Amino acid sequence: MAATSKSDDGEPKHLFLIDGSGYIFRAYHALPPMTRPDGTPVNAVYGFTSMLTKLVEDSECDYLAVIFDTARKTFRSDIYPEYKAHRPPPPEDLIPQFALIRESVEAYGLPQAEMEGYEADDLIATYARKAAADGLRVTIVSSDKDLMQLIDDNISMQDPMKGTQISYEEVEKKFGVRPDKVIDIQSLAGDSADNVPGVPGIGVKTAAQLIEEYGDLDTLLERAGEIKQNKRRENLIEFADQARISRDLVTLAVDAPVTQTYESFEVQDPEPDRLIAFLEQQGFKSILAKVKAGFVKAGHDVPEDAPTPAADDGRDKAGYALVQDEAALEAWIASAMEQGTVAVDTETNSLDSLNAELVGVSLSMAIPVAGARACYIPLGHVAPKARDRLISVAVMTEDPGADGAPKQIAFEKAIKMLKPMLEDRGTLKVAHNAKYDSEVFARYGIDMTPVDDTMLLSYVLDGGSHGHGLDDLTRLHLDRTNIKYSEVTGTGKKKISFAEVELEAALDYAAEDADVTLGLHRLLKPRLVFEKMATVYERIERPLIGVLEEMESAGIKVDVNVLRSLSDDFEKRIATLGDAIHALAGHEFNIGSPKQLGEVLFDEMGLPGGKKGQDRRLRNRC
Repeated sequence: MAATSKSDDGEPKHLFLIDGSGYIFRAYHALPPMTRPDGTPVNAVYGFTSMLTKLVEDSECDYLAVIFDTARKTFRSDIYPEYKAHRPPPPEDLIPQFALIRESVEAYGLPQAEMEGYEADDLIATYARKAAADGLRVTIVSSDKDLMQLIDDNISMQDPMKGTQISYEEVEKKFGVRPDKVIDIQSLAGDSADNVPGVPGIGVKTAAQLIEEYGDLDTLLERAGEIKQNKRRENLIEFADQARISRDLVTLAVDAPVTQTYESFEVQDPEPDRLIAFLEQQGFKSILAKVKAGFVKAGHDVPEDAPTPAADDGRDKAGYALVQDEAALEAWIASAMEQGTVAVDTETNSLDSLNAELVGVSLSMAIPVAGARACYIPLGHVAPKARDRLISVAVMTEDPGADGAPKQIAFEKAIKMLKPMLEDRGTLKVAHNAKYDSEVFARYGIDMTPVDDTMLLSYVLDGGSHGHGLDDLTRLHLDRTNIKYSEVTGTGKKKISFAEVELEAALDYAAEDADVTLGLHRLLKPRLVFEKMATVYERIERPLIGVLEEMESAGIKVDVNVLRSLSDDFEKRIATLGDAIHALAGHEFNIGSPKQLGEVLFDEMGLPGGKKGQDRRLRNRC
C-alpha cells in the first residue's frame, strides 16, 4: 500500500476523476444557447463551470483531475475502423467552447490530463485502478455507461448533473448484471452510439440472461451450439468473432502509459484574481457571485463590490424580451417556424385549464431573436387602477392601452397571429405539461400540434426516482432555481392574479419557464434512444396527450336514472344476502367486520382454515 493512501485522520485518501469530455456535450445539450458580451457562444462553458463550482464547493477530496479526449482516432480505430466513424463533427457553436472549458479548469487551478491514442475513459480507468490498488477511494464524476465496468468496493461513480451516486443496484438495473460483467453484456449487445457491432438480434436483456446462464462471454461462445433458439444460436456462432472484437472495443485500458501520476493531482485552492477574471470575462454573473461569496467567507481579499451569498439565486435573466407590438411578434413567429422547434408556455388566471383565461404566452428558441433567447407576450394584463375589477380577456378591446393597461398586442389579433405557428405540423412545440397548454389554447380555437412534453419525457426516463415538476427538474438537471409563482404574485391577503403582475416581473417569470423547458428538452429527448425508451414515449405516452385533452374537453354523459336504478338494485340484493347470511349463522352480526365474521365462520361454524395466520389472510382479503 502506498504511503500516501491514508489521510491524517486515518481514513483512505480520496481521488476525484472528472469525465471532462463527457460532461462538455451533456452541458451543451442541456442548456439553451448563451453568448458572452462579445458574441462568443458559452452555454457549454457555463454548464461545465457551474458543475466545477459545485463540485469544488461540495466535495472533500485529496486529489482531483479533469480528464479530456484529445482526438477521435484512438487505438480502437486500428482494431475496428468503423468505431465511432459515423459520429457527426461537433456543432459549430460548440467548437470555440472547447478551449474556454480548458481555461475554466485552469482558472480553478485544477490538473487536467489527456493522451493521444487513448480516450478519456481509458485514462480514468488507469488512474482509478492504480489509486484503488494503492488503497485510495476513487469517485468518477460521470454518468457514462462505459465507465460502469470499473465500479467496485473502492471505485464509485457520481452523476455530475444529479449529484447522486451510481450504485451497484443501478448498474444491475441498466445491464441486468453486476459491474464486473458489464463488458460481457456490451460485447453481445453492442452500442449504436459508438458503432460497436455486438451480435445481431441480442439486446441488453437477452445478453444478461445468457451471461447469467453461461457465466461469461468466452464460455457462452464455446457452448453456443447448445442454445435452443435457432436464430440466437446461429447468430452467436456466425458473429462470435464480432463479439470478441466488440469486447476489445468496450474494454477500458487500465494500463495506459500516462506520464502524470495521480499524486500530482493534489487539490489546491484556486487563485481568486485569476478565477474572478475568467468569470467576469465570460459574463457568468450568478457563478461569479457564488465564487466571490466563497472567497469572502474563506478570508480572501476580493473587490469591494463582492456580493454576499444571498445575492446569488442561480438565475441568469440576460436574453429575455417583452413582445408588445405586432412587428416583434411576427419576428418571433417567423423564427420559430424557420427553426422548427419552439418551447411554449401559457400564463393564465386559473389552474383549471378548461376555464382558465389566457393572460400571456412565452416562447423560447435555440437561436436567439434579436439577441433574446426567450420572450413573453402579454395579452391580458390590466392597469393598476383596474386591479380590483379585473378585465376579462374575452372582452378586451382592440385598443391595447385602454383603461391605462400596459402596452400589449390586442388579444384577438395576437391569437390570430399565433395560431398558424402553433398549428404548423412542421414546427415542434415543446411544453411542460403540454396537456394544460393545449387545453388553454383549444378554448381560443387553436389546435397546438405537434407537441413534446418535458414532464412526460422525465416520467418515461426516470419514473418514480424523483418529482417531475418544472422546478424539480430545473434544479436536478440544470442546476438552477426558478422564480416561484408566489414571488411575483405575493401570498395571503396581498396575493394578486398574474394579470395584475407588472410586465417586467411577468417577463422574468414567464420567459424563464419557456427557457428552462427548452433546456430540459435538449437534455432529456436524446436519452430516449440511448436508454431504449423511445417506443414507450412515442407510441404510448405522447399520443395520450391529445386523447386525454379531448376526453376532458368533451366529458362523459351520465344517465342519472340508470345509476339510481343500479343503486336500488344493489341495495336490495345486499339486504337479501344479509338476511340469508344471518339465517345461516343463527343470529345477526356485523358482516362488514372481519373479526365478527371470523368468529362466526371459524369459532361457531367450525370451518377449516381458522388458524391465526389463515384468519389474518382472510381479514386482509376482507
